[in-house]
Amino acid sequence: MSTISDDDAQFLADKRVVFVGKLGGVTKREAQQLVRQSGGIAVEKLTSDVDLVVVGADELPLLNQDEFLDQDTRRAAAEGRLEIISETVLWQRLGLVENEQNVRRLYTPAMLAELLGVSVATIRRWHRRGLIVPAREVRRLPYFDFQEVATARRLAQLLAAGASPAAIERQLAELSRYVPEVERPLAQLSVIVEGRRLLLRQGEGLIEPGGQLRFDFEALEQNDREDGIVRRPTVSLEEYLAESVEPPSADELLAFAAELEDAGHLDQAAEMIRVVLSAIGPVPDLCFQLAELLYRLGDLPAARERYYMAIELDENFVEARANLGCVLAESGQHELAVAAFEGALRYHGDYPDVHYHLARTLDDIGNRDDADRHWERFLELAPNSPWADEARLRLQRTHLTETLR
Repeated sequence: MSTISDDDAQFLADKRVVFVGKLGGVTKREAQQLVRQSGGIAVEKLTSDVDLVVVGADELPLLNQDEFLDQDTRRAAAEGRLEIISETVLWQRLGLVENEQNVRRLYTPAMLAELLGVSVATIRRWHRRGLIVPAREVRRLPYFDFQEVATARRLAQLLAAGASPAAIERQLAELSRYVPEVERPLAQLSVIVEGRRLLLRQGEGLIEPGGQLRFDFEALEQNDREDGIVRRPTVSLEEYLAESVEPPSADELLAFAAELEDAGHLDQAAEMIRVVLSAIGPVPDLCFQLAELLYRLGDLPAARERYYMAIELDENFVEARANLGCVLAESGQHELAVAAFEGALRYHGDYPDVHYHLARTLDDIGNRDDADRHWERFLELAPNSPWADEARLRLQRTHLTETLR
């Protein structure tokens, strides 16, 4: 597994680096750790002896950083005594954004969900709808880089503020009409989140509708709200089909299934996907999606069978293998779970989530030696994962036990 190369890290050697503003892709502690790994010196405050100032990706453009960069700092930069760059430029110079082979710096859907405090189903839904785009895919498993983490943070912020998924997508569609050359405005433009609103930043101003491009989620949701509660769709599958003049297409049915899922009607969403499967035949992705819904509904046996079906249709579907292992482990079938996880690793040996879940399962059945190997491998692959601290604590207990023997 590749790491930061000597050439990539050379420009940070012995330099004093300070981060200002809100970082987009990582925490400040993680960013400082990367600086130290690259031979730099991470400092907490902006002082006269700093060599490099890194402005967080979630802040204003570099020319509008009066809050962070005083006149002395800007003068020092103009005279070449220090350098000011954005967070994204730093990751690019370190080879962490452009190098798609470096899985250590990427997040799986489960890791990203844990990092943002949202469900894995939400991450997958954003992925399916193109709101976040993976840096690479390995046997159907998406990996997201720092830039997509920043985009996902904004989406999570909107959800936390009370904006519905449908309202978010409507706002992005509206924004796209003003900038048709941009396919993904949330990721490609300087868009900030203000409560439930998306604001497009241009120069020093925030663009609103009618020349300013200010988008109000409350106005969009006005018709759906009553007494402060967002009303979500409750139409049944039978009513939806009865109201359709023309037979709905598979894509229309799947879009409606997504709306039902967003509204929390998981049972109806599952039935809608079953209708599509019965119409077009078994498809690995839809079997997987149905398995996810069934798992969230608490129907573990049905979820298990759909994961099996997804794997039968596509033996390379490593995320289905991984989730099957999780369902088997949760059902108490630990030996079968181990077999499922090992099967996933045969197709994608560097899948960090599987090493994590396999290590936990091996611990559950008392196979500590094999578990240690997978805890260690997990940390090698994902040292900055939200689960990394758990792995380190587990390995520390092992080392302590060996020392006391």
